[in-house]
Amino acid sequence: MQINQCLHGAVLVSDLEKAEQFYTQILGLSKIERSLKYPGAWYQVGNFQIHLIVHPDYQRELTNTQKWGRNPHFAFAVDNLDEAKQRLETNGYPFQMSASGRAALFTQDPDRNIIEIAEMRGD
Repeated sequence: MQINQCLHGAVLVSDLEKAEQFYTQILGLSKIERSLKYPGAWYQVGNFQIHLIVHPDYQRELTNTQKWGRNPHFAFAVDNLDEAKQRLETNGYPFQMSASGRAALFTQDPDRNIIEIAEMRGD
């Protein structure tokens, strides 16, 4: 077997409206159509998709509350990390800078799912 592409990642959320506000308005992801009957939303990021799946009783517990990056997470690349930090601060979302010293941060969606945002300039 040879895996040649990662297609999507699924994220559990308890409140679809709050999750969609975060992923659409805060992160700026593009929502795409989906034909499935269970509640959720899909977002396209390059050749990859993020699938939000509603589980009304979902409660995410962090295994490492001190260093968010040492919990299950997925990462997005941005050209300007300062812009990402400003958007998160302006909208009241907490974040931690990467302990590695890289230009990266970790934030949480409304259900405490961890998202890494790393600066990767296309110079």
